[in-house]
Amino acid sequence: MRRRLLRIYHRLYRRLGPQGWWPGRSRFEVIVGAILTQNTNWGNVEKAIRQLRGARALTPSAMSALSRHRLATLIRPAGTFAVKTRRLQNFLAFLRTRYGGNLRRMFRDEPARLRDALLGVSGIGPETADSILLYAGNMPVFVIDAYTKRILVRHRLISPEAAYHEVQALFMNHLPQDTQLYNEYHALLVAVGKAYCRSTPRCDTCPLRWDLEGHGIPLPRR
Repeated sequence: MRRRLLRIYHRLYRRLGPQGWWPGRSRFEVIVGAILTQNTNWGNVEKAIRQLRGARALTPSAMSALSRHRLATLIRPAGTFAVKTRRLQNFLAFLRTRYGGNLRRMFRDEPARLRDALLGVSGIGPETADSILLYAGNMPVFVIDAYTKRILVRHRLISPEAAYHEVQALFMNHLPQDTQLYNEYHALLVAVGKAYCRSTPRCDTCPLRWDLEGHGIPLPRR
């Protein structure tokens, strides 16, 4: 399994190159992006981030000073802005209460302990928590999303019923505990999911076509 996972990674890296993910000018901006990207595409999040940046609201203290209405107005492009406003404010309250509003102090916490704490924040689930740990905290935690699961199911590496923690364990139990590897691997899988492994797959040009055929696995039906 280790060899196969690494072969997939190197094949994607050679074909697609480094992804430079997660885009963000600060740790806090990455965290905000991880919360805003729930149930929307990154293009919409970028619009919201630009508005927050223009309002000089991309620090914990500056965002905390905004009224709920003002924050909702700024993040409106990201969709479901009322819900996401609450989630951002929930995170800010958590950061203030538990870590005195200090991100450096938060990321000095032990990864498993911090993950459990983040999951206790209303509106933050496993994918968002792990994105914060990996991309903002530079901690070796593999992020699982819908693209990753779809690709693994089609390659018969997991069952369609596999739970989040089971899919995550596939990577973390068989790959080195390496933040850079986890970062790039997840970003490459997202790129493949967006461009090739769609609901209606584009298998003929997919970088992983050989991996499917090389293991006697029939290509997904369109």
